[in-house]
Amino acid sequence: MEGASLLIDIIKDQVTPVLGCSESVAVAYAVATAKEALGGEVDNVEVVVDLKIYKNSFGVLIPGTDTKGLPMAVALAITGGKSRYKLEVLKDITEADLAAAMELLNRGSIEVTADKDVRGFFIEAVVSGPGGNVRVIIKDKHDNITLIEKNGEKVFQKPKKIAENGPFLKDHIKAFSIAELVTFADKVNLEDLDIVLSGIDMNKKIAQAGLKHRPGIGLGHMLHRDESDFGQYAKSLTAAGCDARMAGYPLPVMSCFGSGNHGLTAFLPIVAVGEKRQCHEGRIVRAITLSLLVTIYIKSYTGTLSPVCGCGVAAGIGASAGITYVLGGDVEQIKIAINNMIGGLPGMLCDGAKSGCSFKLSIAVGAAVEAALMALDGVAIPYSDGIVDEAVEQSIVNLGIVSTDGME
Repeated sequence: MEGASLLIDIIKDQVTPVLGCSESVAVAYAVATAKEALGGEVDNVEVVVDLKIYKNSFGVLIPGTDTKGLPMAVALAITGGKSRYKLEVLKDITEADLAAAMELLNRGSIEVTADKDVRGFFIEAVVSGPGGNVRVIIKDKHDNITLIEKNGEKVFQKPKKIAENGPFLKDHIKAFSIAELVTFADKVNLEDLDIVLSGIDMNKKIAQAGLKHRPGIGLGHMLHRDESDFGQYAKSLTAAGCDARMAGYPLPVMSCFGSGNHGLTAFLPIVAVGEKRQCHEGRIVRAITLSLLVTIYIKSYTGTLSPVCGCGVAAGIGASAGITYVLGGDVEQIKIAINNMIGGLPGMLCDGAKSGCSFKLSIAVGAAVEAALMALDGVAIPYSDGIVDEAVEQSIVNLGIVSTDGME
């Protein structure tokens, strides 16, 4: 299939492991990079982020701690963060690192502010010490470092045509139709989808931990009643993963488009439905691949961080496509499921990463299962309704407009 290698590259670029809230660890990644470039004692750290990063990081626990917010993520990046792990930058944190981080915070050495005038994904970290200062900037993508300066001199700068003007790899997905994404999922060599297999294992582990230990608000555990009902199981498994993640459970997840909760929503409902319907593993992998691609497709229009809940409005729609696929739906039924979600679920607000996100994921998964079952039974929202268009790709464009310009 023409474009298959590009879609594989897009999946590998956008589907990555992350430990902790994606925005918090992106900031920690910038700070750890700056610390290592400084190469000496750190006296002071100043971090500036855009409003959406600040919002998303405000209410979620840092893994291995009982502390919320960016200052702790910054402090831990200084005391024990390792930039080589990228979005798992804090995975080697020890009790000694945590104690040293608390000392940094108590000393008032860390300042985090939100810049109301910045548009788009933006992180600036300045680390200072006896050896001078280092400035690191991340833009547009959680691990996309565009600038490193040491004592005012550029150590690294991503070429402007790549960093700002040129399309990111993910943006090339807009050239494909939904039908082409389905064809790719049908025909791609399963050996090229190791990242999907790894994600199934990774995301199931944290979901099972959520079911067993009931961290956070315990919604997944509460919903885990009737495993014979694949829709209920899909909701409980996904909510349990979110419960654990938002409570700082020390396990990574496979993210999608930089978001761990997007990854949980794009993976786990299809795993749950596929397992309960005793589908072949290969079909489950192909269905999740479609779910991920549809999620990335929608996010390319709604943006990395948006005023609406991407877990519900993007990954939930991706999940509906994947569920329809794993249940044997054809291309037209997959399009109907997507349109059913776009006609029914847009407008769910994002008010930051926190324990209550598991409610939103559960609602989105329930809607995704219903949208798929409706599509398989020929129940479709009419094209004359609201932002739904006969061409599902235009429905997604319309959703992007509502989710960005309309909700900003």
